[in-house]
Amino acid sequence: MANHFPLRLIGSRMLAPSVRHLEFARDDGLPLDFIPGQFIQVHFNYPDGSATKRSYSLATMHDHAMGPGEAVEIAVSYVAGGAATALFTALDEGQQIQASGPYGRFCLGAADANQRYLLIGTGTGVTPYRAMLPQLAQMMATRDVDVVLLFGARTPAELIYGEDFYAFARAHPRFRFVPCFSRELPADAHADVRRGYVQDALVDFAPDAAGDIAYLCGNPNMVDTAFEALKSAGLPVPHIRREKYVSSK
Repeated sequence: MANHFPLRLIGSRMLAPSVRHLEFARDDGLPLDFIPGQFIQVHFNYPDGSATKRSYSLATMHDHAMGPGEAVEIAVSYVAGGAATALFTALDEGQQIQASGPYGRFCLGAADANQRYLLIGTGTGVTPYRAMLPQLAQMMATRDVDVVLLFGARTPAELIYGEDFYAFARAHPRFRFVPCFSRELPADAHADVRRGYVQDALVDFAPDAAGDIAYLCGNPNMVDTAFEALKSAGLPVPHIRREKYVSSK
């Protein structure tokens, strides 16, 4: 049976014009023990009273088993006219929602023996990669693995968690952060900034069947296109791990 629990909003901020970062505390006093890459489901009712739910990847960065009181973090995309958007727009600090989980297997493999991770994401599809940062730091230190994060956004204003990824790249030379902008470049673009789509930039990093494991998360069209490109480069299907994000109303 799924583990249901109450979450109380303790803080939030806008990450982009239509993306809100929310921090919750479990109101039952228990920890949320999860593996980076997993998600929770938020349960609520439509105006007619019928039950529904939405899935959100956990954004919490931690390198230990979470204890009671530690923040449960997610990123929520606002969709015009959406029922979930109405729920979160109206949610104020101190108010409570109902959730369940964690769920999912979009996680780094404990038995992986690869030389490099290619992490590819668009929009809120980069949320699980934020949660993975402490785990990646440990892997880079103990396994000498390299990591490339290709993040697709339309404009610099939509580069959610960009400062976290930039800071992590500065602290970890084996981590390369490659923002890809389809509409507008930042004024102070550095050498790794790309114009265009992440799936088009992928070729610049010469995916290697012998040494790479790839993760794809975000827009379904991107996931499908990048999946085919990686297969064409010779990566075996078990080394291409996918999760599609569809904006739910």
